[in-house]
Amino acid sequence: MEHKKGSLKSTIAVSLTNYLDAGAIVAGASGLTLWQNYLGLNEGHLGWLNALSANAFGAAIGAIFGGFLADKYGRKTIYTYNMLVYMLGIAIIMFTVNFPMLLIGFLVTGISVGVGVPASWTYISENSEVGNRGKNMGISQFAWGVGPMIILLLGMLLAPGNADASAGVLFDYVQKIATLFIGKDASVEAINVFSSRIIFGSLLVVAFIAWTLQRKLNESKDWEEAKQSQSNEKQPDVFASFGTLFTNKVNIRTMLFLAGIYISWNMVASVMGFFQQHIYETAGGLSNGEANMITAVQWIVIIAVTYFGFAMLVDKVNQRWLYVFGTTIGIVAWFILIFIGIKNHVALWTFTMLWGIHAGISVQAFYALWASELFPAKYRAAAQGIMFFAVRSIAAAWGFGFVNIYGENGEGFYTAAYIMIGLLIFALIVGTIWTPKTQGKSLQQITNERYGEDI
Repeated sequence: MEHKKGSLKSTIAVSLTNYLDAGAIVAGASGLTLWQNYLGLNEGHLGWLNALSANAFGAAIGAIFGGFLADKYGRKTIYTYNMLVYMLGIAIIMFTVNFPMLLIGFLVTGISVGVGVPASWTYISENSEVGNRGKNMGISQFAWGVGPMIILLLGMLLAPGNADASAGVLFDYVQKIATLFIGKDASVEAINVFSSRIIFGSLLVVAFIAWTLQRKLNESKDWEEAKQSQSNEKQPDVFASFGTLFTNKVNIRTMLFLAGIYISWNMVASVMGFFQQHIYETAGGLSNGEANMITAVQWIVIIAVTYFGFAMLVDKVNQRWLYVFGTTIGIVAWFILIFIGIKNHVALWTFTMLWGIHAGISVQAFYALWASELFPAKYRAAAQGIMFFAVRSIAAAWGFGFVNIYGENGEGFYTAAYIMIGLLIFALIVGTIWTPKTQGKSLQQITNERYGEDI
């Protein structure tokens, strides 16, 4: 279709939302121990930060509203205003001086992320050519990997030193900036946490660029056509799609399938996204700089595999077997970490590389593609918002459960690891059995086949 030409340009602009989503999660994770030391936080505080962040319930709150707003008022409306909310949240974090302020910053940022994700995945899918829909969705996931990689590299370069490791090569600049703002007599913890403040500042800059680019996007033609077809009907309120979503049997089966694979996988991925460096530092015995370094290398693997293993292949190969391969690699990675041991550096590096391959061909990449294909345009974003709400809400609850299982110093790591394996096996089984047959079909063709032509 003519309006789909140039989809790559719009995909890149919209994909900055994914960069900022993952970037916010990993920026929090990268400096988690630094904030813990600066503010005197315990594991319970860390659980709350995870629960209300872009990693969990903050994003869930945003998604439930963002999906319906995107269907009611258009995808472009979300891009016009939402990034301003993101910048506000990031600014609050940058200037945090106590735990409530940090928590509010994480929450506001998380809400913005949740509002933007359903609209971005929907927009990319609707503006893609039939043969490039998976590729474009893969590019959006590629951006999800680039964000953490850059954030973690910054974390490594700006990291303060400790008794076991030297400081990052740019930490001298962190000290100078900290001294400029808080004086020479500030505590070591107050100076060290400035590395995290600067990292969040980099997200503020990218968010401004994203806001500038996304405001110039054209509205989705699929959304405009769907609204035009409803022009003679009484216009529903923002949440009117709830009734249709939960009474149509096709919708219910679709949401159960998608939620089944994404909730189980995200319970593992949310822990990896927010607690990975903390786990490596406590259970694995690494320094903050080492933990950021190994995780940064992992994200380099993720972005390479996302592009060459997912984006370049997903439209060309059997999607069921690609899904099986990617998910199985993740299960193997956790078994290696359990049976060789997290304190073994060879096992830790092997796990990091295998998890990077898995995350490149991840359940999330398939979920983002299938969720944007399997629902009609008139409530495509709303359906994704509902599922994203469920996924991130459960991730929030699981974050509290995880910190209690894991313990203050990682004494419960192996119990948590076995739970991770069980969740990944569930995602593998459900996704393998019910892989949808949407490859090579237009969104309208998929809708007609699933719902009939009168939807």
